[in-house]
Amino acid sequence: MLAWLIMAGINGVVQTAIAQEYSFPSPSLQSDLDSEDPMSQITSVSQLKDVQPTDWAFQALQSLVERYGCIAGYPDNTYRGDRALTRYEFAAGLNACLDRVNELIATATSDSVTRADIAKIQKLQSEFAHELATLRGRIDSLEARTTELEGKQFSTTTKLSGIIVSGVQGRTSNRGDVNPRDGIKDSDDAGTNINIITIAQLSLTTQFSPRSYLFTSLLYGMGASDPRFTANKVSRNDFFLGYEYPTDNEFIIGDLNYHWLVADNFALMVGTEGVNMAAAFRGPNRVESGATGPLSFFAQRNPILDMGFGHGGIAVDWQFAKRASLQAIYSSNNPGNSDKGNGLFDGNTTTGVQLLVTPTDTIDLSLYYVNNYSSDGCLLTYVGDECLTATSEPLQTNAVGATVTWQISPHITLGAWGGYTSSYIPGQTGSVETTNYMAFLNFPDLFAKGNLGGIYIGQPPKITSSNLPDGSNVPDSLNTGLGRAGGQPGTTTHIEAFYRFQLTDNISITPGIIHIIEPGHTPNNEPVTIGILRSTFLF
Repeated sequence: MLAWLIMAGINGVVQTAIAQEYSFPSPSLQSDLDSEDPMSQITSVSQLKDVQPTDWAFQALQSLVERYGCIAGYPDNTYRGDRALTRYEFAAGLNACLDRVNELIATATSDSVTRADIAKIQKLQSEFAHELATLRGRIDSLEARTTELEGKQFSTTTKLSGIIVSGVQGRTSNRGDVNPRDGIKDSDDAGTNINIITIAQLSLTTQFSPRSYLFTSLLYGMGASDPRFTANKVSRNDFFLGYEYPTDNEFIIGDLNYHWLVADNFALMVGTEGVNMAAAFRGPNRVESGATGPLSFFAQRNPILDMGFGHGGIAVDWQFAKRASLQAIYSSNNPGNSDKGNGLFDGNTTTGVQLLVTPTDTIDLSLYYVNNYSSDGCLLTYVGDECLTATSEPLQTNAVGATVTWQISPHITLGAWGGYTSSYIPGQTGSVETTNYMAFLNFPDLFAKGNLGGIYIGQPPKITSSNLPDGSNVPDSLNTGLGRAGGQPGTTTHIEAFYRFQLTDNISITPGIIHIIEPGHTPNNEPVTIGILRSTFLF
């Protein structure tokens, strides 16, 4: 199960790095696809949106367009006549008009080219002879280099990209109230040594058409946060980092999914690996990423959106209005136990929907609902209270949550999320409920363009009440071993601050600190401080 810790965070930054947004192509991709196609030769100056009859150069443009047909605009039907022009750019435009005029003369299909026009053309040809010759030389050189690069490229249809993240981290010594949880600090944290955690991902994006591609990735991870107390199986969850992904020193398949922009406002993703809410749902917090965003796994997104951590499944993204979209997903996670189901429909399964709206240019809001079936009572969020039955019985869970961000200015974004889950054992009475929340500030371009600062304060998932059958309730199982009804006795507070130095377009270094108060929702656990230095390389 630990092997699926941070795929959400790592997948996010890699797909962002290859211009896929840590997710599958959304309808917004259509504008990018359209912009790649050059605009057809215009036949009337009225086709240019930013040229008006009152403009001083209107008649000149009208003459060039309607007499010679040698003016073209940008893909968005603009001319941009107020931007600066170099002599080389003028020479290129002149050359296009000369070619058009010569064509008209050669075909004798137009009487619009007069003797005076020819004299002017000859004069321009003479004046810009040097620039035209230099331009032709540059084009020849560019064509030769393009041919050379095409011969050496990895593939004409597949793009190779990747990421390497390596972090050095260590935490302060501390004691905990562990076994039993009775108000007495009885155990020392055994994992306070400084260690190194590294994750590498190699990604292949195979383009089938302008509207579809196959995304494949391989993952390799080394190192992990050591558990604080070996007697407490949930003690690790307070300290998971966003770039942890132990793979037992082996490469594993992290993604194998197909993306298709079915219509201008409807996208589809289907695959056997990497189909989960972190990849399929567009998030309001635009800096979430285990490689370039917050340092902890908890601070990436609402843990509800990590539930089930599916491998295979199907997801859709529908942009039904200019400022609103709807995402939906069905995914399955193979628990590795045939007695508890291994298939797409009989294992751990997750169904989720998200409504994402942008009521103003500065506010993003998402509302989401998730239904999850867990064969062993663990929600697979790997944060806070995520294993909700002391006897590992199956759970059916309904969860709701919301995330909102407000861009106060180009350099300050305020955000928050909250979540609630209610779970029950099928066929039995009682339920277990959890809550979580986070408030955060992001500071894009802090002190320098490309840098990022962040402050995050929140509560990881906490069992607020549990009245499952006796013996199944986690809080009292940790206290007395009897598993009677009741909630957690304390509340964990997570405080995180980081600053990312963007050294180059491909390299960043992020120092940061995380302070945990009452870890494990246990009042007598000592607070813990974690120091981190993360380095990231994209290629």
